[in-house]
Amino acid sequence: MFRIARWLLLPILTFSFQFAVHAQEKIPRVAVITTVWHHNSHSDVIAGRLLQGHTLDGQGEFPKLKLASLYVDQFPERDKSRELGKQFGVPIYDTIAGALTLGGDKLAVDGILLIAEHGKYDESPTGSIQFPKRRMFGEIVKVFEASGRVVPVFSDKHLEDDRADIAWIWEQKQRLKIPMMAGSSLPTLWRYPPADVKLGEPLKEIVAVSYHRLDTYGFHALEMVQCLAERRKGGETGIKQVRCLSGDAVWEAGKSGLFDTKLLDEALARLKEQPLRPGKTLQELVKQPALFVLDYEDGLRASILTANGAVGEWTVAWRYGDGRSESTCFWTQEARPFMHFTYLLKGAERMIHTGQPAWPPERTLLTSGALDALLVSNKAGGKAIDTPQLKVAYQPTHAWEQPPEPPAGRPIDKQ
Repeated sequence: MFRIARWLLLPILTFSFQFAVHAQEKIPRVAVITTVWHHNSHSDVIAGRLLQGHTLDGQGEFPKLKLASLYVDQFPERDKSRELGKQFGVPIYDTIAGALTLGGDKLAVDGILLIAEHGKYDESPTGSIQFPKRRMFGEIVKVFEASGRVVPVFSDKHLEDDRADIAWIWEQKQRLKIPMMAGSSLPTLWRYPPADVKLGEPLKEIVAVSYHRLDTYGFHALEMVQCLAERRKGGETGIKQVRCLSGDAVWEAGKSGLFDTKLLDEALARLKEQPLRPGKTLQELVKQPALFVLDYEDGLRASILTANGAVGEWTVAWRYGDGRSESTCFWTQEARPFMHFTYLLKGAERMIHTGQPAWPPERTLLTSGALDALLVSNKAGGKAIDTPQLKVAYQPTHAWEQPPEPPAGRPIDKQ
């Protein structure tokens, strides 16, 4: 065997050490800008993974991201951010600029997680919680402009709740060329059975079921529908009109053929955890139904029934142009560690490392705008709302795969 002289070995060892240090330094530093951080809030189950791993217990896989700083808008009695900040040595700044510059005068982080989903905020006239996303994003933009550079931004759930604010955020993203993505965890999680719209196939109709509030959970349902719709022949072309029906008008819509009741039955048959109660009709179980109806530019129609009292899951069925249909349940782990957030965060992590969104940001531009218009329609008693602002065309870039089976969930505690 060849012998390597010490004087040759030393530079090799030094180079190896420098490479290891350099590799360690390449872990992106992330600022979290959030409304509130309490137990099981979105901040806890998304940003908490940077501190406690994907199983939220310090075990197993960790994201390749370092939580460098925090800005928290509200500190309720159940606040968890200050405790975690002390435990993990993460500074909490009084301003968004401070969190992005780490107390300096220039941008000093490699990525931003904007998580504005919980906290005490007023509702808009249409019934949408007015989380301060535009204000927060505006402060981020100021730091970008002052620093002369941008970093990737992930915004949890919708871009904003108001048409004007959605347009303003998108304009800033385009103007400064900010790598940005947003959205729900639903497009990334488990499907039972593991079905997806066949890429490039003509689609005729989609019917889905949802539950809970029309704004917060209605948005999830829209993202579920849109991640399927965008895969149809020609890709996405935009939405030309929406309406939101309620009460008896929902059942009349089914009778008149406004939506395919057979597809609704197929979607309901996919309920996984809580099937419909036997011996009761859907109309008997659901006292206050609401129906989102979306008419796309190319003729596709999608309908989402919010069926509180009968449904506590998201399921969906779709019909191809040749009459074939498929259906599935989009399953969330409703117990800690809420592993569906792992795959949402993995998408954000990928963008922060590469500068390229893991799925089309246009998807959430479309769903954010659609939700606002649907809530306007709801307020107007089901009036059809034309949506020229939603003539958004794009191609699908996210290839969904069934995630590994999650570890057993731990009981949800309030702490």
